[in-house]
Amino acid sequence: GEVKNFLIDNAIFWMNEFHVDGLRVDAVASMLYLDYGKKDGQWVANKYGGNKNLEAIEFFKHLNSCVLGMFPGTVMIAEESTAWPKVTGNVEDDGLGFSFKWNMGWMHDFCDYMKLDPYFRKDNHYKMTFAMSYNAAENYILVLSHDEVVHLKCSMLGKMPGYTVDKFANLRAGYAFMMGHAGKKLLFMGQEFGQEREWSEAREIDWFSLEDPLHKGLQLWYGDLLRLYNKYPCMYELDGGFEGFRWINADDTEKSIYSFYRQDHTGRNNLMFVINFTPMDRGDYRVGVPRSGKYTLMLNSDEAKYGGNGAEIAQTIKSEPIPWDGQEQSIGFRLAPFAAAIFKF
Repeated sequence: GEVKNFLIDNAIFWMNEFHVDGLRVDAVASMLYLDYGKKDGQWVANKYGGNKNLEAIEFFKHLNSCVLGMFPGTVMIAEESTAWPKVTGNVEDDGLGFSFKWNMGWMHDFCDYMKLDPYFRKDNHYKMTFAMSYNAAENYILVLSHDEVVHLKCSMLGKMPGYTVDKFANLRAGYAFMMGHAGKKLLFMGQEFGQEREWSEAREIDWFSLEDPLHKGLQLWYGDLLRLYNKYPCMYELDGGFEGFRWINADDTEKSIYSFYRQDHTGRNNLMFVINFTPMDRGDYRVGVPRSGKYTLMLNSDEAKYGGNGAEIAQTIKSEPIPWDGQEQSIGFRLAPFAAAIFKF
């Protein structure tokens, strides 16, 4: 009892005295399972003969009830690496009561895919689509955290394949995919402008990198993605299931191109993402669209201001009655190498 109270009091102290927005609880799985990381004979079963740590379960329910009850609007995030059910479920429904679950599966799949030579991406295409198959299971947060940019894992920029310009173009495309994907977003500091060195607690992040146009362009790109996210509710309103995210083409393995759109409850001001993960210039790429009408270009990662080559896309494209991707209407445009194009409709 004393230890539990001490830990909960610490959480409340951080909220009350330092006004933090939330807490991320590390290695939750190691607390939930009595046999986590242990061999037979090294652990004792619970009173029901199982491997669940009943005291830890009760502690998490108590912790989250106290913190979220006392400080509405704050968040409690679980770094939980297994398929434990209802991590973000309500305590009243026998859930653990966390606000979000760290989506480690998405993170590993995303990083594994992005660091591949583009030639091999077609054989790993569905790493990028898999997370949507279980998206409704929890309230997820997509994370590229401190864990991904330390201990010789390289910075996000360092993970990307190719020459320097290719690395930046890949990262711009990757960040567009992340921002468009269902789930909340977390990006560790310095990665928004492509810090080249791994993060270290012994020094400040490499702000001097922003003197380089490529780093500055990446920062501008990520900032524009954030502004788009903030402006359009379709980017976040229906995150927890499948209603707000629709694949247009999740199967273009040969070209390594993904297309999807986000929608909110109104069905207006939707955003469509088309992202090319190869160095091939698609001079007249055609994509199916869900309705007839005008499609307005919002962002194009190949613009020169972002560090791209300046391939142009018309500001407004009218759909044509050409069936494509299972849709009755479609649009065609130039999709540059490693480029992301985002349209409003």
